[in-house]
Amino acid sequence: MALKLNVPTLDNSDAADTIKSVILSSEPDTKIDVDLDSKTITLDGEASEETYKQLIEAAGYNISTK
Repeated sequence: MALKLNVPTLDNSDAADTIKSVILSSEPDTKIDVDLDSKTITLDGEASEETYKQLIEAAGYNISTK
């Protein structure tokens, strides 16, 4: 099941690369799609939503709850 998260501070490809790197270091089988225009990340993997949120926050980015 794919999980779509809004990351309001996702504003450039460096931010996307940082987030991808952090997620893949912990969850290497996750498929990640980043949409900079809508500031969303779509994740498809085995980890829980909470785990992905924690990894994105560990990378230094906040998740919007809207």
